Amino acid sequence: MSMRPMTDIATALIPDFDLTAHNTLALRARSRFAVMIDQPALLPALFDYAATQNLPLRILGGGSNVVLSSRFDGITALLALRGRSIVEQTSQATLIEAAAGEVWHDLVRWTVNQGVGGLENLAFIPGTVGAAPVQNIGAYGAELADIFHSLTAYDRASGATLTIDKKDCAFGYRDSTFKQQPNRYVVLSVRLALPQSWTPNLRFAGLTDLADATELDPQKVMERVIALRTSKLPDWRTTPNAGSFFQNPIVTTENAAPVLEEFPSAPCYPQADGRAKLSAGWLIENSGLKGYRMGPAGISERHALVLVNHGGAQQSDIAALANHVKATVLARFGIELHEEPIFL
Repeated sequence: MSMRPMTDIATALIPDFDLTAHNTLALRARSRFAVMIDQPALLPALFDYAATQNLPLRILGGGSNVVLSSRFDGITALLALRGRSIVEQTSQATLIEAAAGEVWHDLVRWTVNQGVGGLENLAFIPGTVGAAPVQNIGAYGAELADIFHSLTAYDRASGATLTIDKKDCAFGYRDSTFKQQPNRYVVLSVRLALPQSWTPNLRFAGLTDLADATELDPQKVMERVIALRTSKLPDWRTTPNAGSFFQNPIVTTENAAPVLEEFPSAPCYPQADGRAKLSAGWLIENSGLKGYRMGPAGISERHALVLVNHGGAQQSDIAALANHVKATVLARFGIELHEEPIFL
């Protein structure tokens, strides 16, 4: 890998960069410097430059799962790596690869248009390909881990570009080794193994009736998922938000019992380890917070799991609202909620 001189990095820096349009919450945010990363070879020189200048450095993709501070006194590297392709086809799977800067939903639609199924349940999730394994994104009964093969990443600790297999990613519910070590890896590209023998995943409510459809294909499932998401969740392009703001809490059956005793029909999903997953959105709504507003930040009237920016909000506004939600749910149900987005 060729290394770009640090002097070139210095000239590529954009001072006092406005990040308001680079986060889906549309928070008012600025960075002392920004730089576009359109080739992996820029990264070693960029990290060296930041170290020599004693400047903090952070990587930003689509800005869909972050809550940005109003001012970052360092360098924000905007990941703009592009490219996607079918790498290999075997009797078991179609192996596809996409660069980290690709828009996730564009990749889903592209695979479906290629006649390849496996990603359709993950349609219309905002963000980039590089962010998908960090969060182990999931929706409608599917997770990225289900079809993940491997990825390439720049390791800041060793300065090497590594290939990391699924077994080393430590995928969990909205979790991974990349989330556990947030400042170590920069995901460059992701490979997914999509099954040649496609079986529709219709386990989630809203999809089950498709089992009776004739000539069912990935396109029809994707269209239904898009319709479900747009009917329930506000569009971040018109109502700025970061999607689901809280993880569905996984608790012991003892902790779930009081909720189920009071509300026997409350959503509750048994887990393989004997615990139970509750619905964070249900808990928030039944704490009386759906549509609640605190200054410029609020909870969506369409879905209680979504925090929105009504205009002019900053990180502190979102943090104050999130803390209020957690305290209210804890007081009402004795259940502790945890945020999905990362505060940067």
